[in-house]
This record gives sequence, structure tokens and C-alpha cells, in this order.
Amino acid sequence: MRFAFPLIALGLLSACGGGDSGTGTNGSAAAPVANVAAPAGKKWTDMVAVTPEGGYRIGNPDAAVKLVEYGSRTCPTCGAFAREGNEPLINNYVSTGKVSFEFRDFAVHGAPDLAAAVLGRCNGTATFFPLLEAMYQDQAATLERMQAIPQAEQARLQSIPPLQAVTGWADAAGFVDFVKQRGVPEAKARQCLADQNLLQQVVKITEEGGATVTGTPTFLINGEKVENAVTWPQIEAALKGAGA
Repeated sequence: MRFAFPLIALGLLSACGGGDSGTGTNGSAAAPVANVAAPAGKKWTDMVAVTPEGGYRIGNPDAAVKLVEYGSRTCPTCGAFAREGNEPLINNYVSTGKVSFEFRDFAVHGAPDLAAAVLGRCNGTATFFPLLEAMYQDQAATLERMQAIPQAEQARLQSIPPLQAVTGWADAAGFVDFVKQRGVPEAKARQCLADQNLLQQVVKITEEGGATVTGTPTFLINGEKVENAVTWPQIEAALKGAGA
């Protein structure tokens, strides 16, 4: 594993923003994109697929405007974006067929992020985005549970190589109980946490994104990084600038 997962003190979990505030636009505005009808009997918002890069994409696979987020499920800045922006992004943009949205789990906080990401993938495409949304809605409670872990246990978990500490963090942060309440049986959750293929999917995204991602969330539109944009108003402005 080339990526050096950080052993970050839990008090620093808030330090994950991708940059300072800005317009969130790159260059001049593109021509407006027309709505695209979904296949008969289907809705774009029901179409979810795993991409070659390992992310999960919702919407029209051939959308003219492709939004990608590298995000951490334990990052408060990512959580703030999701709680404000996910609903209008899906309802106002993805649903039109003009925009697709791909989420790529980026393990900026090491094993805790790996644990959450693997459990979020455990049931595949059908529940990926609902679980992602639920994790962000519950994020404050999750971070409180993590902060409440005794210092000795935190030190023990942080002393273990991240790929071996995933299950310990999943239990300590309450992730296993959380997904059990949302349709992932405990036996399946623990099987996923031990699944090296699932873990390596997230490791690969983190490694390959390292050259682009300077903090989470980091956004790309049609392959171009959206600089200094971490909030929904900034990203919405960038989407509009791309023709959405």
C-alpha cells in the first residue's frame, strides 16, 4: 500500500476542508445543456452504477456534466455539503439527465474512513446513496461517539495498521450498529469489514486521488478540479457555469 494513512487525533477530524471559500467556477460559462429523458419506465435518480475508478455514480451515465466528489464520511465539511446540497443536487440536476454525480470514498482519516466506506458499499448499488446520506445525517452523533472513545483505546486502535484496525474502529464508532438498523445484517457487515477486495477498492481510490485531492471534499466537473469550492452554493454555481 503506497498511501500513508494518517494517524490523526480524533480532535482534528474537523480539519478536512478542501480549500478556502471562492466562486467555485473555472473559466467562462458553457452553453446550456438540454434535459435528457430517461429510458422508458425509469428515472435517472434510480440508476446507480460502479465506475471504473471505483466510485458510485447516480444518474445518466452519458450526462453532459459529470460531477465527482472525493469525500470522507467522517469529514464535517463533507457532511455539511451533503446535508445542504445532496437533495437539490439529485432532485434539480441529476433527475434532468444533464448531470451525473459520482462519489469516491477518500480515506483522509485512515481506518475510521475505511470502516465507514466499506460498510457503505456492503449492500452494493441499491443502498449506496441512501446509506451515504444517512451517515452524513448522523455524522454529529458519530463524531461524538468517536470523541468519547477512551484515550487508551484510541491509542491502541491508532497503533494498529489501518487495514487491521478497520473492525475495531467500526465497532468503536458505532458503524456496525448503524448499518444493522438500515438493512445490513451484522454477519454481512462483519464479512464486508474483513473483505480485502472491498478495502482495497477504497485504498486504490485514495492512492490514485492523492495527486488531485488536497482536502475533502474535492470536486471535479468533467475531469477538471473545481478550485476553492466546498459548499453547495459554490458547486451549484460551478454546475451552472458548466451548462447545467
